[in-house]
Amino acid sequence: MLCGLYPLTFLLQRFTMGKVLGVVVILWGLVAMLTATVTSWRGLFAQRFFLGFVESIMPTAFMCIISNYYTQQEQALRQSWWFSATGGWTIIGGALNYAFAQIEGGGLRRWQYIYLLAGALTVMYGGVCFAIPNSAVSAWFLTREERVVAVERLRKGQTGVRCQVLKKSQLKEAVLDVKIWVVTFMMAAAYTVNGAVSGFGPLIVSTFGYTPLEAILLQFPLGGVVFIFILLTGYLSSRIPHIRLPLLIACCLPVIAGCAMIWRSTWYRRAPAPVAGYNIIGFFGPVVSLIISIGMANVAGATKKSFTAAAIFVAYCVGNIVGPLLIKTPTLERHYPGLWLGLIICYCIVIVLAMFLYVLLWRENKRRDGLPQDEAERDAYAFRDLTDKENRYFRYVL
Repeated sequence: MLCGLYPLTFLLQRFTMGKVLGVVVILWGLVAMLTATVTSWRGLFAQRFFLGFVESIMPTAFMCIISNYYTQQEQALRQSWWFSATGGWTIIGGALNYAFAQIEGGGLRRWQYIYLLAGALTVMYGGVCFAIPNSAVSAWFLTREERVVAVERLRKGQTGVRCQVLKKSQLKEAVLDVKIWVVTFMMAAAYTVNGAVSGFGPLIVSTFGYTPLEAILLQFPLGGVVFIFILLTGYLSSRIPHIRLPLLIACCLPVIAGCAMIWRSTWYRRAPAPVAGYNIIGFFGPVVSLIISIGMANVAGATKKSFTAAAIFVAYCVGNIVGPLLIKTPTLERHYPGLWLGLIICYCIVIVLAMFLYVLLWRENKRRDGLPQDEAERDAYAFRDLTDKENRYFRYVL
């Protein structure tokens, strides 16, 4: 993923979005289907590398699409729509895994059917991606009058419209922008849960005294928490101004509590306490969703948006890498203390960074409110592809 992220993001920025996405998603599906042909660990290593390479562009693309069509206030709910699929497909995927595990006979092994189905669905979705327009300016599903309205809606937020020119000045500004680094570190810390708990979820739940198939079914409540609360926090963020960072901090608390419950409870056969703790860890979903919406709503300039989206996804990958490293098998008898303590520390870091970001953005908004205002200049700045720092009429969402 890390190897593919910036090259594919450059293609997404430079060329037609629908064509780039369509080709990449179809390749993604084909590579996923090839998992069924792997016969050695070397082949699996190569296959997983290319799978991650082509997959890397997807979150970046979704973030950019939403930020190009919707106002700052609307973005939180729209970002939550696509990211809530992480919870929805935890349920659907778990159900499919459970169903395929019941297959008796056939020419293939049970796990091979899963990858063939997932790959085929992805290829079909890739065909749909070719229809995605570059921006509201060229949206084929809108009339000419509706396109004008869609573009003018973005004027108030001063976020601009899609520009396919790669601007070095915006790249430099993005690298030096403190808030982008804060959001990036927040994402890396928050997503360690996914790499550790979600990735090894059935294995961890099975240590509570459940069979492997029962452990799959017990992923459903976790997926439900992720799905419901991502959508709920997205809805609240779109309705109540400047609530995103306070909501993010509030959602960190159940994650910390869940880690503590698993760590300090008694792990006897089918113990309810660690399972309950495991399920409320699902609040990491809305935390990550809010980090995405905060990061993308608080930057302007097409190149800077693309860089920010890519930086957030780099942090996503780092969290996925670090998370599994916290799991030490010899510490199973002590309930993986390094894992749960590490995750608690990560979420305490997220809370501190969120508080710092709130103060940083609030102070900058207050400073800008004290500057002279010129409505004609504000309108002129809206579609010049200026960054949030270049445009003094831009306001940050909290």
